[in-house]
Amino acid sequence: MSGSRLGRVLRHLAAPPWAVRRAFPHAALSAIEAAIRESERHHRAELRFAAEAGLDLMPVWQGETARQRAVEVFSDLRVWDTAENSGVLIYVQLVDRKVEILADRGINARVAQGEWEDICREMERAFRRGDFEAGAIAAIRRIGALLAAHFPSRPDNPNELPDRPVLL
Repeated sequence: MSGSRLGRVLRHLAAPPWAVRRAFPHAALSAIEAAIRESERHHRAELRFAAEAGLDLMPVWQGETARQRAVEVFSDLRVWDTAENSGVLIYVQLVDRKVEILADRGINARVAQGEWEDICREMERAFRRGDFEAGAIAAIRRIGALLAAHFPSRPDNPNELPDRPVLL
């Protein structure tokens, strides 16, 4: 086993479950929820925000990436389950300091992957500074602007997925 792999395993094992709550306390979760709700007033997409401190041993041992984990979370939270295939997941993995944005096929047909990657890197920079709430809200606003341009709201715009962030 390589040293970097062992180091990653140890970092994930050492990550306390409460670390995600320290980064995203109740007030931050409420602010993120409000930002999602406000964003969804301007487009037909559905945003979900999920964060976790570290991964379980076996996925880390097998080399699971943050992107692969985000795909699992996208499925588990049923982000795909919208009438227009308009779900977008913002996934935060604290131990590896990674952010992934996954969009359903209705959105991916209109928004380039590079746009999501730019937003992810911006969030990661904010998180390195310890600005978890501000970084998340800035990203939600930027995502909202993209979605409003490509997937504008209509009068019949139901809220199909919960707005409350999920801590895993």
